[in-house]
Amino acid sequence: MSSPLQRAAGGAKRALSASSSSSASLPFDDRDSNHTSEGNSDSLLADEGSDFEDSLNRSVKKRAAKRPPKTTPVAKHPKKGSRVVHGHNRKQSEPPANDLFSAVKAAKSDMQDSGDYPLTAPGPSWKKFQGSFCEFVRTLVCQCQYSFLYDGFPMDNLISLLTGLSDSQVRAFRHTSTLAAMKLMTSLVRVALQLSLHQDNNQRQYEAERNKGPGQRAPERLESLLEKRKELQEHQEEIEGMMNALFRGVFVHRYRDVLPEIRAICIEEIGCWMQSYSTSFLTDSYLKYIGWTLHDKHREVRLKCLKALKGLYGNRDLTTRLELFTSRFKDRMVSMVMDKEYDVAVEAVRLLILILKNMEGVLTDADCESIYPVVYASNRGLASAAGEFLYWKLFYPECEIRTVGRRERRQSPGAQRTFFQLLLSFFVESELHDHAAYLVDSLWDCAGAQLKDWESLTSLLLEKDQNLGDVQESTLIEILVSSARQASEGHPPVGRVTGRKGLTSKERKTQADDRVKLTEHLIPLLPQLLAKFSADAEKVTPLLRLLSSFDLHIYCTGRLEKHLELFLQQLQEVVVKHAEPAVLEAGAHALYLLCNPEFTFFSRADFARSQLVDLLTDRFQQELEELLQSSFLDEDEVYNLAATLKRLSAFYNAHDLTRWELYEPCCQLLQKAVDTGEVPHQVIQPALTLVYFSILWTLTHISKSDASQKQLSSLRDRMVAFCELCQSCLSDVDTEIQEQAFVLLSDLLLIFSPQMIVGGRDFLRPLVFFPEATLQSELASFLMDHVFIQLGDLGSGDSQEDHLQIERLHQRRRLLAGFCKLLLYGVLEMDAASDVFKHYNKFYNDYGDIIKETLTRARQIDRSHCSRILLLSLKQLYTELLQDHGPQGLNELPAFIEMRDLARRFALSFGPQQLQNRDLVVMLHKEGIKFSLSELPPAGSSDQPPNLAFLELLSEFSPRLFHQDKQLLLSYLEKCLQQVSQAPGRPWGPVTTYCHSLSPVENTAETSPQVLPSSKRRRVEGPAKHNREDVSSSQEESLKLNSIPPTPTLTSTAVKSRQPLWGLEEMEEEDGSELDFAQGQPLAGTQRSRFLGPQYFQTPGNNPSGPGLGNQLMRLSLMEEDEEEELEIQDESSEEQQDTDMQASSYSSPSERGLDLLDSTELDVEDF
Repeated sequence: MSSPLQRAAGGAKRALSASSSSSASLPFDDRDSNHTSEGNSDSLLADEGSDFEDSLNRSVKKRAAKRPPKTTPVAKHPKKGSRVVHGHNRKQSEPPANDLFSAVKAAKSDMQDSGDYPLTAPGPSWKKFQGSFCEFVRTLVCQCQYSFLYDGFPMDNLISLLTGLSDSQVRAFRHTSTLAAMKLMTSLVRVALQLSLHQDNNQRQYEAERNKGPGQRAPERLESLLEKRKELQEHQEEIEGMMNALFRGVFVHRYRDVLPEIRAICIEEIGCWMQSYSTSFLTDSYLKYIGWTLHDKHREVRLKCLKALKGLYGNRDLTTRLELFTSRFKDRMVSMVMDKEYDVAVEAVRLLILILKNMEGVLTDADCESIYPVVYASNRGLASAAGEFLYWKLFYPECEIRTVGRRERRQSPGAQRTFFQLLLSFFVESELHDHAAYLVDSLWDCAGAQLKDWESLTSLLLEKDQNLGDVQESTLIEILVSSARQASEGHPPVGRVTGRKGLTSKERKTQADDRVKLTEHLIPLLPQLLAKFSADAEKVTPLLRLLSSFDLHIYCTGRLEKHLELFLQQLQEVVVKHAEPAVLEAGAHALYLLCNPEFTFFSRADFARSQLVDLLTDRFQQELEELLQSSFLDEDEVYNLAATLKRLSAFYNAHDLTRWELYEPCCQLLQKAVDTGEVPHQVIQPALTLVYFSILWTLTHISKSDASQKQLSSLRDRMVAFCELCQSCLSDVDTEIQEQAFVLLSDLLLIFSPQMIVGGRDFLRPLVFFPEATLQSELASFLMDHVFIQLGDLGSGDSQEDHLQIERLHQRRRLLAGFCKLLLYGVLEMDAASDVFKHYNKFYNDYGDIIKETLTRARQIDRSHCSRILLLSLKQLYTELLQDHGPQGLNELPAFIEMRDLARRFALSFGPQQLQNRDLVVMLHKEGIKFSLSELPPAGSSDQPPNLAFLELLSEFSPRLFHQDKQLLLSYLEKCLQQVSQAPGRPWGPVTTYCHSLSPVENTAETSPQVLPSSKRRRVEGPAKHNREDVSSSQEESLKLNSIPPTPTLTSTAVKSRQPLWGLEEMEEEDGSELDFAQGQPLAGTQRSRFLGPQYFQTPGNNPSGPGLGNQLMRLSLMEEDEEEELEIQDESSEEQQDTDMQASSYSSPSERGLDLLDSTELDVEDF
């Protein structure tokens, strides 16, 4: 396949070889008819043959009239276009006057046919071509600046050519010529700059020569300098004329071109002109074009504007000439910080940083306050840029002494303390965010050295006479922990992604050095910090997490074991003192890091762990005996027992406490709670967790080695007993206990599912457990009662209430996710998924992603079973609605409309694989028809069957059917209706709706006959009718279609045109379904008469005439119409012919025939 450049060159050669032929008019298929705005309307009205020809001819004639005739030396060889005598009787060949124009027209035609040209062609070679093309223009001007540049003829012709081509309606010409013109303008600007420098030098030389004395002055020298000055002025005037012609002829029209690439080229180059030749171009008359383009709707153009302005504001000498522009467009530049494109917003912030540095007092406090919240943005690049702005605005002026020299940074502790105080005040007073880790991450790139000053941080925290409040202390501790984690790990906070795959060797070395410095400094101070803030759970939790940022080998290599003893003592005090889950989790994790057998101090850490667990176990045994013996416990005793159980549960999660044998006493406690109900719920929750971890640790020991049958049997008995306890807790009065039991039960059932023997662990087969039907039903009932319930609306104004609602929503999502995992891993029957799927539409905002993923995984497991579950979900909803409201007016209820939306979502979930889902959709329709007619009205009643409205739900799946399947289902429905003795004289409403969705009238929505000629509309009707009449009775009875459907003979889908794609949200907002859209389309010819006649509800295969004389006459008439319409088809545009050929060829292979009835909504699968 030839490249765009080769095709264009080939067209030029053909045009040059046939210069005498007339140029044909070009079609308007691929043109940008609206490529200019109102200021360039003249170029839009000009025909394509005179895009640049007239202007170039006029300029050539003017130059020929002004220029005096020149004598041309006789060439030795005849040049192209000269008069050459070939013989006595032969005519002399005339020079082709329009060779260039013919070549351009030929290239224009070739580029219109392909729609591709070198500047937009993909691939590295074409990108290299673009760079080489720009370099060619630059080199051309550079080489000609002392010779041909001022000759008048070559540059005038080139500028006229580029000006005319830039006004062309062909995008390829317009784009390429604009790029060449702008690069030519940039090169001319460089030449003009050099000329201005030469003029200045000439002026200095002239003044120096004239100021000499009479005896030293050289008149010849002065005369030559004057002549040189005159020559330079003439050259300067010529260059300025060229630049003015390019600017007014190309830039003024193309900076607002419809193509964003052209607009970006213009803005990029004018920025270069302003930076290189500011004396001429850095004026408000040129700056206004950049200011206006700041509002461009395309990302690339806005980005070029900001980069151009950065080059201007980055030079302090130029800022004085930007005051008027800044006052006019400052608000727009500040608002671009919130641009929807992150790279544009980043450049906007960096531009404002330059304005802040080089133009004092321009940005007001209100402008800066609109930028401050961006430091908490999720995009790290944008947040880092905003952090740099914050640093230069707030921190740098106060800490300027610190940045005078690098050596003074550690000699100014006062400046460091000022930095942290300002950071504290900004975070606390702004009240923009609750986590200082995001602020630290935003400032890390510009103020990392200050944030890694852990000496100043710890000194502020350990001062006795400090004036820090409680909130300030908590914030300072969080800043300390965040900076330590950032220095040792290099990971941004949750929700921010760096986009980098890894660190360089230099960065890894810096990270290792920072980790060593951090550890050496904080190991001695961490026990002191824990001792000072041990009473505050909010402060001690992040301090315990500091241990994960340490290089723990330094405890050994640095001989710091005494500080380890102090830390273990403080850790034990903190654990005994607090019962909050966050504190206990942090303490258990810190002790887990120290209890690594690889460390030489492992024995000390293990001994401290044993002491702590012994202490907690003894307390638990004493408090448990009191609870089992006494019938009443006061609040203090209940709190102590619950706190002890929480501590043991937190450590059992991270450490193996099997040797302390906590399973039996906890089971006794839970059994008493189930039997008597006298155990407080504060005690039951941690007891359940303890038993759960005990079972998991036992399973871990058994999985590592070959276990005996006795051990397996004992573990299974424990697991079954715990499942029974959790099942009993599902009916508890306390909601928290119910949810805790459900979570633990779902996790345990998943662990002991058949998946546990995968991977060569077949010896664990005796542990595989399947829940009984009663347990499965209780789990499903719990889900209905605790998950699928309506929540209050968020944003009521009470932030605390909103926070609680969000937490409850997260908890419900966890419960639903646990239940769905049981379904997908085969622990529960897959039919139970109908209880989840039927809430897909109603709770889409809360659980839509979970249900969608479950539906996708279920279809991957068994497509047929998943389709039956979808139908079952609709049946259940319909039955519930029928029981509540009765059969009268059922389809007018809002709940029924929601069911139709749900059915539409289910239909969209089948995706575009129509042939693959053919049997499933036919089976779904067949089962739905059976359900709709399963119950009949009482004898003698004229009412419709109670389930008949279910057909309206079934109609949402009709677009997924093939045309042949629709006909068979119509026949099947007709036979089912014939068995209903109470059938009325006129059809019921649901039957009418369903038949309309199955009849070929649905194809009207897919065909869009408005875009087809009337002749083609007539051609597709006869064969379609003939195909409908050829359906036999045997095909009507058989709905098991496993083969590829036969090729339809010129059905209406062969000339189908694309419909616009609607997203699912837009579809849901519509009151009607696709059926309403199909009803709104006008029918053509026989289709209109057929579906508006009395035979509308009859089966298409029941035509008694059959394929007889009428069909033969119709075929003959179609043959005559084909002959009459050949001329019309030839006159159609090339694009329509290509589309028709592609649609006709879609029936050539059997594998593609099944996709001819795709509905437009099927392409929007991701939004279902």
